[in-house]
Amino acid sequence: MKGPREPSLGDRLTFDLSQPGRRACTLPPLDVPEAPLPPANLLRRDLNLPELGQVDLIRYFLALSRLNYSIDTGFYPLGSCTMKYNPKVHEDLARLPGFAQAHPLQPAETAQGALALMYDLQRSLEEITGLDAVSLAPAAGAQGELTGMLIVKAYLADSGQEGRTRVLVPDSAHGTNPASATMAGFQAVTVPSDDQGNTDMAALAAALDDGVAAMMLTLPSTLGLFCPNIGEIAQMLHRRGALLYGDGANLNALLGRARFGDMGFDIVHLNMHKTFSTPHGGGGPGAGPIAVKGFLAPYLPTPVVDKDSDAFVLATPERSIGRMGLFHGHFGVLLRAYAYIRTLGAEGLREVSENAVINANYVLARLGRQVGRPSAREAYHLPYDRRCMHEVVFSGSRQRAKGVRTWDIAKRLIDYGFHPPTVYFPLIVDEALMIEPTETESKEALDAFCDALLAIAREAEEEPEVVLAAPHTTPIGRLDEAAAARKPVLRWRPPESEGRKSGA
Repeated sequence: MKGPREPSLGDRLTFDLSQPGRRACTLPPLDVPEAPLPPANLLRRDLNLPELGQVDLIRYFLALSRLNYSIDTGFYPLGSCTMKYNPKVHEDLARLPGFAQAHPLQPAETAQGALALMYDLQRSLEEITGLDAVSLAPAAGAQGELTGMLIVKAYLADSGQEGRTRVLVPDSAHGTNPASATMAGFQAVTVPSDDQGNTDMAALAAALDDGVAAMMLTLPSTLGLFCPNIGEIAQMLHRRGALLYGDGANLNALLGRARFGDMGFDIVHLNMHKTFSTPHGGGGPGAGPIAVKGFLAPYLPTPVVDKDSDAFVLATPERSIGRMGLFHGHFGVLLRAYAYIRTLGAEGLREVSENAVINANYVLARLGRQVGRPSAREAYHLPYDRRCMHEVVFSGSRQRAKGVRTWDIAKRLIDYGFHPPTVYFPLIVDEALMIEPTETESKEALDAFCDALLAIAREAEEEPEVVLAAPHTTPIGRLDEAAAARKPVLRWRPPESEGRKSGA
């Protein structure tokens, strides 16, 4: 673990490998008139483009690719982000010509198959959430939140309640919740959690008045906990004329077992990648459908898919807040989610939530109480000592006593071959270590991960310097992240010294 890593071709830049006269491809004869180069004084002499043979180029990029980490190569325990395996059959379905070659501007009568799929997905999400109407238009979870808040704003304006300007947000919510409320023109007000990790009911009662428009509540919360007071919270809000908004990003913990509409929610957004196994990361695309109770259906963003006799049509709700983006949503992502739902069916979706919760509680038991050593203290402190839902949040406060921070633990995990979990979030947990195993991981994968974290806990006690210097096996060790963000080097320049061609 502590030894140097074997040199790799990917350690060097293409500039280092360049040899004059080498070419990676042979171009066909020109089929257009040859154009002269720009004047010599306009050519950049400092841009010495590398010259590589094809085999050198292929090996270079393959060597770089082997340094990447992905859900297809290993366990991705990012708490809150839900990085779970995406079934490959769904990728095959998304590439079917009738779907892949569809164009958003083609006449609706020539895209009936795609529209039928979207219509069925709307109906499926209505059933899954227990709500009455769905729009697939929002392009991501955060945009789904903004959509929900704009619906609240439009509804209040029509009801003559513009004086409701505040939105309550628990301190255990996703970080985008207060941002979305603010972007919609509301004032976000934080409601603290109690010592069990639930919404503090006394604080909620004190904050709830006639100026409250809604409460944005993540369920289960980012602490990985289900709030047992959710029914009472809904009643309190509704008695004061406020709405209950659900951040449904963690729905994979509830699938087939509890529905937002039945619990009193008026609006909820869903994250397709977190619940229905569509691609995640890389900047998108994403999908964040919004579901509402019937009285809010007229405000849904356009378009929604409706039926006119035997034909499927794109429709605009009567008092729609308008478009949230171009065209009709990210169809390829929605298609994959639809395939996931149809593949698993009702019983399969129930099994998803069962496995997600069991996996998280297995990690809780192994790291919090060290299975097989009942007399030993827990390896990592558990701030809220109760059963979790789909994810578990530990604290690295015990390791901090030895000078080892959660940041160091995350870096050391890389040496054991694992992507680190989420750290320092939720903000209300000191030295937070947030782990979401997801429902797609096997017991063997979870055991290997837990074994690594237990080994790191022992190292923090016995050899803290090893953890503090991690990672030891990567091409680059610890970077100055602040400098990389504030002073990034985005352009290659020739080195000042002669001889070696290297870049920053």
